[in-house]
Amino acid sequence: MEVCFTCKEKTAWEQNEPEDIPRGIVKWYLEILDDEGEIAGVATILAMSNRISDNQLHIFKNLLNNYWYLLIEIQVQAVILAVNFHPSQKQHRMKKLIAEFLGTAWLVLGGCGSAVLAANFPGSGAENSLGLGFLGVSFAFGLTVVTMAYAIGHISGCHLNPAVSVGLWMGGRFDSKDLPGYIVAQVLGGIFGATLLYLIASGVDTFDASKGFASNGYGELSPGGYSMTAAFVTEVVMTFFFLIVILGSTHGKASPGFAGLAIGLALVLIHLISIPVTNTSVNPARSTSQALFAGGAFLPQLWLFWVAPIIGAALAGITYKFLSPNDAK
Repeated sequence: MEVCFTCKEKTAWEQNEPEDIPRGIVKWYLEILDDEGEIAGVATILAMSNRISDNQLHIFKNLLNNYWYLLIEIQVQAVILAVNFHPSQKQHRMKKLIAEFLGTAWLVLGGCGSAVLAANFPGSGAENSLGLGFLGVSFAFGLTVVTMAYAIGHISGCHLNPAVSVGLWMGGRFDSKDLPGYIVAQVLGGIFGATLLYLIASGVDTFDASKGFASNGYGELSPGGYSMTAAFVTEVVMTFFFLIVILGSTHGKASPGFAGLAIGLALVLIHLISIPVTNTSVNPARSTSQALFAGGAFLPQLWLFWVAPIIGAALAGITYKFLSPNDAK
């Protein structure tokens, strides 16, 4: 395609230049015209926010005037309407962070809440006639993920977990620029959920957060007395397979609509395996929120429940990217 770079006369387009066409859209059209002239969706256009040079804008105007005027003029006007009614990119990112905050709060309130409030209800031993036990707590964690996957998955992806965000990033599924914001939102959401749980649980005189508050630990703080090495290996391996399930079930070639169920059931299984070892973390945000309220010896052990899950998630991201690259359907 031949383009006039040095034309000094104003074209018909330049004489009637609309001032409200976002330059991000113009840049997008320059890119697609170089790529076999294929037209992508409005969502792709709206994602463009960077500026272009005046020279590129001049190229675009000449393209419109000489070759693509009728086709692209109509599409540009349609996109302008979409932009006018679409929230800004900053608002869109904020909605994602709010969704992650609320989703992680729900995970902590539902999962840890079942452990604190209902696992041994109304008492331990023979009196535990209505308690959920390990099985019930495991399903509670899984159900929080399943329900939120279908509630906010279309908004933020429903990570609810810094390790998941890191694993998706390592697997090429998540933009690095969004990683810090997601992690902060998840940790704050977890703390908010733990705060709500504390307010509820402290409604009885017998409550004592220092006894654990569904916190994670090893050695003396492990439910089964497992060592630090056992706890570290458990968290790495469990998080690794958790991310393998997430990356696989959300792949472009996977069966659509079932990812939330597969991920939730994977979390149930992980808890059934590892509650006796570490009380099951695989989620640094969930571990942090509970340790802050339990205090004492739980805080010095918190490092393991950041390092091990993130290592496992990163390894899973690299592994799955090798096994099945992110091809489209």
